[in-house]
Amino acid sequence: MTIHTPKIDGEPTRAEAEAALAVLRRWATQAEGQEIDALDSALTQLTAGFDPAGYPALAREYPEEFAVDPVYKASLPDLQNGPSSLIRGAQRAIQHVGISNFRLPIQYHSRDSGDLALETSVTGTVSLEADKKGINMSRIMRSFYVHADKTFSFEVIEAALDDYKADLGSFDARINMAFRFPVKVESLRSGLKGYQYYDIALELFEVEGVRRKVMHLDYVYSSTCPCSLELSEHARRERGQLATPHSQRSVARLSVELNPGKCLWFEDLIDMCRRAVPTETQVMVKREDEQAFAELNAANPIFVEDAARLFAEQLQEDDRIGDYRIIASHQESLHSHDAVSVLTEGTLFASESLDPKLFQTLFHVG
Repeated sequence: MTIHTPKIDGEPTRAEAEAALAVLRRWATQAEGQEIDALDSALTQLTAGFDPAGYPALAREYPEEFAVDPVYKASLPDLQNGPSSLIRGAQRAIQHVGISNFRLPIQYHSRDSGDLALETSVTGTVSLEADKKGINMSRIMRSFYVHADKTFSFEVIEAALDDYKADLGSFDARINMAFRFPVKVESLRSGLKGYQYYDIALELFEVEGVRRKVMHLDYVYSSTCPCSLELSEHARRERGQLATPHSQRSVARLSVELNPGKCLWFEDLIDMCRRAVPTETQVMVKREDEQAFAELNAANPIFVEDAARLFAEQLQEDDRIGDYRIIASHQESLHSHDAVSVLTEGTLFASESLDPKLFQTLFHVG
């Protein structure tokens, strides 16, 4: 049996081009304007009634005096809100669609320093039903800006979420606000003071009508290896050999669900971290502070497993906190790899799968 295959890579003949053009013309005369624009606006030239000779000469200068009236605005195409026939790919529901990392100054309450205006990176997403083409991204920003000038709290985030959830007609929604929170801290012995900055994020999400609030905090500390400490002391004691234990900058990311009706200040969560692992990195340091820090590390040697459990000990004793997750990364000075641990409590943060680049996000860049 002889099978003839078309010459796909060959140059099309005039007859083939005419046949393809006829198919495009038939489709263009039956399709809606939005469908034609979505494929290629030039296809309007194939529709019935198009007169190439009468095509207008287009202006090339920006019309500064032009004003948009309601009639003109109503005539503007809106592909994102087009019919389901415009959907590309699998017609499936999307759990999260929206915008990430748009920035604006937000006011925050603090426990110790009153209200602070901090640059904030906002991520806002909503769910999208399978038969909807898309959402109007700018509505998320517009809804958020309505509340941006108010002193911020979870209640104001909820108001913003209510607005854009209603505007976009979605079932589920989520807002995440990330910022750097300054706290003035005192050195260990010299009495100097400086600002420590903490990466914090507030998250509010609604799934199937249930709202939950989460606070995320990155805590940066020094971890001295207990094994290395003992080996160094063994060399000093047994052989009179000077040796130093290895220690490294380490990062723990604590994510805690806030129980309803409870107030957990940013400083409260920071204090819990300090009680759990007191070897927080220092801001202002003189010689006496550096010596004190060496002594503090020697008094608190810690494996990454110890860190996760010590943080958990603090969290589980606080009735303001529900489910939680602790991710710790000790960025080794001995090895060319890091030591990591993940500890979760409750169903909110439980997951069998981890983002393959999760631990890369725990590097502290100052």
